[in-house]
Amino acid sequence: MFSKKKKNDNETTNMENNAEAQVTNEETTAAQNAAAEQGGAESGAEETNTEATPELSVEEKLKQENAALNDKYLRLFAEFDNYKRRTQKERIELLQTAGKDVIVSLLTILDDFDRANKAAETAVEVGPIKEGVQLVHNKLMSVLGQKGLKVMESINTPFDTDLHEAITKVPAPSEELKGKVIDELEKGYTLNEKVIRFAKVVVGS
Repeated sequence: MFSKKKKNDNETTNMENNAEAQVTNEETTAAQNAAAEQGGAESGAEETNTEATPELSVEEKLKQENAALNDKYLRLFAEFDNYKRRTQKERIELLQTAGKDVIVSLLTILDDFDRANKAAETAVEVGPIKEGVQLVHNKLMSVLGQKGLKVMESINTPFDTDLHEAITKVPAPSEELKGKVIDELEKGYTLNEKVIRFAKVVVGS
């Protein structure tokens, strides 16, 4: 009797376990189906989003390229404008200080002139004054010569429009002086072989 009861109890337990396993399997299957449906919905949403972003048209691409080129042009223009302003400033500063070394070298000659003026106030003879002026003049020409200044030699040279400015023409005293410089009213100068002042001359005709 006890054996039969025990057997019945075992059968009941097995039935309960089978029922629980079946419920678990059904729950697992339902969860898998729900996950699959959710994944399908997400995939469909992604496809929808992909389809919702159309590719740019040719016109829109050209507009974007045009905007990029305009931005690049504006940047280059701004850089060039800054470069131009900087070089202009440097050029002005150079022009303002270019003659500084020449002026400094002439200061000693100004000192010589001051001394000559003081000496002339009490001088009795003209000879020493003339000699002093000549010395100052020679010193001045020496300093300017070191800076590249040269005096043109015009007298008895052929008239040259690149060097001379004819003030007037006069009959030449001889055939050899026709077309040549007879007299010089104002000397011409070159600085480093470049004419900075034309000589004003009288030409024989």
